[in-house]
Amino acid sequence: MSTGRKDAWRELYAAAVLETKVERMQSSVQAAKAAIDTRLHELQTDHGGTPEERQALLDALTCLKVLEREMKDRTNSNRATASDQLCD
Repeated sequence: MSTGRKDAWRELYAAAVLETKVERMQSSVQAAKAAIDTRLHELQTDHGGTPEERQALLDALTCLKVLEREMKDRTNSNRATASDQLCD
């Protein structure tokens, strides 16, 4: 397994966390989560990796879930604001 492939999740994770364009955030987060899931599956299959990498993968998933929740909250807040403006 090449180093680039096993570390692909790190690049996608960083891209998702640093994404500033709202319209690209969801797809960026989904791509990072998919890469993390793939790496976790690889580690289960070949019993490779280090405890530090496994922890980094779990930490990254937790962060992405928080980011998704914040995106959802922002979307709901924007909908509420638009609805309030329509009712004025």
